[in-house]
Amino acid sequence: MAMSDRRAPLITHLREVSLRTDGPFTLRSGAVADWYMDARRTTFDGAGAWAVGEAVAPLVADEAVAIGGMTMGADPVALATAIVATRSGRPLNAFSIRAAPKDHGTGGRVVGPVGPGDAVCLVEDTATTGGAFFEAYGAAVEAGLEVIQAICLFDRSEGAVAAGMALRNVPYRAVLHPIDLGVTL
Repeated sequence: MAMSDRRAPLITHLREVSLRTDGPFTLRSGAVADWYMDARRTTFDGAGAWAVGEAVAPLVADEAVAIGGMTMGADPVALATAIVATRSGRPLNAFSIRAAPKDHGTGGRVVGPVGPGDAVCLVEDTATTGGAFFEAYGAAVEAGLEVIQAICLFDRSEGAVAAGMALRNVPYRAVLHPIDLGVTL
């Protein structure tokens, strides 16, 4: 199935369920926008999560053994992608990165079936400045993971995330941009 075909259900779901145009909204970056992408209304929805996994799984590098990122934004995207990929015959694990290390249990920030030397794909639901991506990159590298790519479900960063990942020598891809949903920055 062509990538544009794989994106169609996701675009429809995001437009109908997650895109808010009744702003103004204050973004994580502090910027104010007339519209807001509440991607978790799609990524935490059964049909939406399936659409996410179908759109993201074909983009994950063959060498990656796991996909993940900062907890909350990345978690449902990573899990949906791992399920779709594995069901399609391509084993893929999901992992999560905590905001802060825990001092009990196994501790640390990286949670899931990954370990030092594993090739991983970072993922995020929505990016404006890339802060979550860059924090995830630092935590992943500190945990000994090899970050081989980064994928964003919805990128409204106007190239900031792509540039930041290029500085880190990490190939970057956005599944969708605002124009794909008919909104502009």
